Amino acid sequence: MAKKGKRSRKHSELLADVELPAALEVASDLVKKVATAKFDESIDIDVVLGVDPRHADQMVRGSVSLPHGTGRTVRVLVLTNEGQQQEARDAGAEHVGLEDYVEKIKAGWTDVDVVIATPDVMGQVGQLGRILGPRGLMPNPKTGTVTRDVASAVAAVRAGKIDFRVDRFGIIHTSIGRASFTTEQLTDNARAFLKEIVRLRPAGSKGMYVRSITISPTMGPGIQVDPLGTVLALR
Repeated sequence: MAKKGKRSRKHSELLADVELPAALEVASDLVKKVATAKFDESIDIDVVLGVDPRHADQMVRGSVSLPHGTGRTVRVLVLTNEGQQQEARDAGAEHVGLEDYVEKIKAGWTDVDVVIATPDVMGQVGQLGRILGPRGLMPNPKTGTVTRDVASAVAAVRAGKIDFRVDRFGIIHTSIGRASFTTEQLTDNARAFLKEIVRLRPAGSKGMYVRSITISPTMGPGIQVDPLGTVLALR
């Protein structure tokens, strides 16, 4: 039998007397305690939904502004014509342009977190679907990343707006903050995210919709959250 490392043993001790799944507030506190790496770990949330993403009417996709942001600098690319490029730069976008970035992306460059585009350039941006789509970077009107108001879109992303989409296994995974956040901040962010997930429940979803919720740090174990109690508390 493989011997557990020091950090693994410490995690086991911290969770030994904990009753799981836990309430959201309790899980938010526990996840900070198991985030023992020497850097400010990302705190992630995984939600397993009772949907079949193979059916278009059961796709869950959207965006939400986290009350306390994500705790990290978001790299934004704005694809637009020259008339709005300065507006995007003034709003804080790190990368702004059109033809030059279209060619860079075709060559394999995707070193950004969010791509925003104006409607008038979507004909050119559409060529990038096979590259940006699998990475969750393709601009989409439903998430507010295809818009004429690029300044507001950039400001929202930098303030903590995140996009999410269920994967082919029915799971949504995203970050809700950092280990340096307070328990209250993590709880608020998780609650805002989960409330939007519940609001977006597809009509085609039958039975239990939110099947499991897990919060985890980058280098630590996952903390199971009580899905039923959490969803009921959101109403």
